[in-house]
Amino acid sequence: MRARLLAIVVLIPSLWSAAALAETPKDVKGLYLLSDYPAVSVRPGTTSTISLKLQNYGLAPQRYQLSVSGVPAGWTATLLGGGQPVAAAMPATDSSVGLQLRLDIPAGAAVGTETLTVSAQGQGSSANLPVAVTLAEKLPAKLSVQSALPALRGSPKSNFDYQLTIKNDSGRNLTVSFAASAPKNFETSFTEAYGSQELSSIPIEAGQSKDVKLHVRPPSSVDAGHYPVAVTVSAEDANAKTEVALDVVGQPRLQIAGRDGLVSASAQAGRQASVPIVVSNDGSAAADNIELSGSGPNGWKISFEPKTIERIEPGKDQEVQALITPTDRSLAGDYIATIRASSRGENNSTQFRVSVTTSTIWGVAGVGIIGAALLVMVGAVARFGRR
Repeated sequence: MRARLLAIVVLIPSLWSAAALAETPKDVKGLYLLSDYPAVSVRPGTTSTISLKLQNYGLAPQRYQLSVSGVPAGWTATLLGGGQPVAAAMPATDSSVGLQLRLDIPAGAAVGTETLTVSAQGQGSSANLPVAVTLAEKLPAKLSVQSALPALRGSPKSNFDYQLTIKNDSGRNLTVSFAASAPKNFETSFTEAYGSQELSSIPIEAGQSKDVKLHVRPPSSVDAGHYPVAVTVSAEDANAKTEVALDVVGQPRLQIAGRDGLVSASAQAGRQASVPIVVSNDGSAAADNIELSGSGPNGWKISFEPKTIERIEPGKDQEVQALITPTDRSLAGDYIATIRASSRGENNSTQFRVSVTTSTIWGVAGVGIIGAALLVMVGAVARFGRR
């Protein structure tokens, strides 16, 4: 009990100290006009916007009249708040109000430095901010471009998409165009970073950056290898370059045909026919564990010997036997059977024309049955006709 009382006695001064610390006034108190860049360089004949902030530290809220003095003849200075002209602002206690000073400078303004003063006047408190504006000749445009992932790896069927960040390091707004130089038969296009609209240029404000996406599609027949793509962005007299790359891995490509390239076969109704099938790989990587399958008219049976090909190297082929059995009720004529091969997502199929014949034994038997039936009918007519 005594220990608990001691803990409470120790705790009470600690809480009192924390509360007293929280009530201690801040070292900074008053009204301030602030800007990240109170000295700027602009060109005659342009419009420039300077961001400002009216900050209230520890004062009661009140209305502050805003003004700009020292504006040279022919210049137009406008204070904006929320995107529209304002003449007064009221920041809350320990809060701020965002403002902008817009300067419209005539084309004939003399080169040099002018100092404008932005003021906020209230009852008992005020703030002033000098802003130095230097008029300079036209500066060259400056651009930069970077890719977050400059090298991507995939197969010829992969999507190669590169996120590009283009920055306008100039003192003026620019319309930036872009182009890509890729190997022969590679397709390239630019789109919005989060859209599908294709672009050839994009406006970028001074000091700002934007993201675009570069799509590269290699031809399906491309060999495995490393393929660079040069990207150039340009505006007026400025340009910037970067390079991205595709690391294309090999991809098998299967083809199916009969022996000597034929896609036709013969079979007899109700009997199994062995049809030679050639599976070839004209891709850039080996095809492994190739599964064979087939389908035909309803009731037909199609199997393979062997059913699985372990491996076919690029540029090689292998022959298998397709075992095709039409139904015993199949009529004589031509039918379509489909043969398929698949390996690691790569698959292909070919249609074979199968000419079906019927058994001659059944034809002779059918003729015999018909002949016997005719004899029975003739005998019956002869016998009963005499009566």
